[in-house]
Amino acid sequence: MNRLQSELHRLYLPRSSAQAENDPRSSPLIDREGRVRALVMELTRPASWGLLSSVWQGVQAELGLPAPAIAVSGIDGLQLWFSLAEPVTAAQGHAFLDSLRARFLADIDARRVRLMPASGASALHAGVVPALQEETGNWSAFVAPDLAPIFAETPWLDIAPSEEGQATLLRGLETMKPAAFEEALQRLTTASDTSAAPSAARQPESAAADQDPRRFLLGVMNDETVTLALRIEAAKALLQR
Repeated sequence: MNRLQSELHRLYLPRSSAQAENDPRSSPLIDREGRVRALVMELTRPASWGLLSSVWQGVQAELGLPAPAIAVSGIDGLQLWFSLAEPVTAAQGHAFLDSLRARFLADIDARRVRLMPASGASALHAGVVPALQEETGNWSAFVAPDLAPIFAETPWLDIAPSEEGQATLLRGLETMKPAAFEEALQRLTTASDTSAAPSAARQPESAAADQDPRRFLLGVMNDETVTLALRIEAAKALLQR
């Protein structure tokens, strides 16, 4: 097992090789019991890092979770890969991702956001990264945060990425502990319930949020009308907070 394979097993693959059998649709990311350790959110058409970065930054700043890996799909999307220390059911994993979507990408057309594993009986999952995509001839790959913005219009690599380079990108990532997963899901669910309350009850909170420097920086970073250089500076400032 090389370094890249070791990192993929550490972060995303089932603890054992017992994935679902006798099913051509089965994914190496789903074990025989239908559980997963990898949760993938993908933004497509276009693959805007300005938008997806709000999730990448938000899960760290607001929920205290480890940074997810960033990947280009090799087709049409940018992805965030969340790693779980212990597996959860595909339904639980999808519910967590859907809560993240509702919290950080509520204004985005849901058809642009792919959550994997998918909901329903099929529980289809993403393809393992890096890999050659047959339909495009391009490669999926993990990318560094500071390079993610340049892949918005071309979310792929033309050639195979270095296995050592991919392993190095993954080596610094941490898995999400069960307690952190449960706490984050509870907070997201509570926030969703609060957002459904009458607007009059939320006015003081909204007014305070307008004065929050972090929210201001997030707004600059996610505003596609702002020059890329300023958005990157806003992202750097957020990372230092």
